[in-house]
Amino acid sequence: MLNRLVTSLEASPMVKRGDYNYFIHPITDGVPVLEPALLREIGCAMVRILDLEGVDKIVAAEAMGIHIGVTLSLMTDIPLVIVRKRPYELPGEVAIHQTTGYSKGELYLNGVAKGDRVVIVDDVCSTGGTMRAVIGALENIGAEIADICVVITRGDEDIGRPFKTLVKVAVAESGVRVVDTYA
Repeated sequence: MLNRLVTSLEASPMVKRGDYNYFIHPITDGVPVLEPALLREIGCAMVRILDLEGVDKIVAAEAMGIHIGVTLSLMTDIPLVIVRKRPYELPGEVAIHQTTGYSKGELYLNGVAKGDRVVIVDDVCSTGGTMRAVIGALENIGAEIADICVVITRGDEDIGRPFKTLVKVAVAESGVRVVDTYA
């Protein structure tokens, strides 16, 4: 299970950004090429492990959560809400300040209302900054977070609540090593 994901992660090219060892992968970067079979494998794994009972909406953050959210939405017929990087100034829009290990900025949430039951999906959790910000915004709105799943966990960040991950990786200058799989 998750053979495509594990194999592709362990073959990922590495770049150094300051002191940060950064791996380049289709799921986390959209390059070099994002294969449909990899998305299907991830979607199937998420359907198996997520609590989707009574879920009204899937929430995914721009940019690299979009393809994961679309895949899950197509497989489950659950509508997708994308947390965007620019405001649309729609009624009820919520600004979210995020800080990660390598960036900070504003995100904007539209389309989720008090009482909505949601799942959150994303590509990777390394510092937890984006996930903590999205969780906080959803809680402030009054949405019920049924479950959370990321494809890749890098590190042991606490996001303030339990979440599921498909693979946990260790990253060094020499490359990516998958240390555990959960689906």
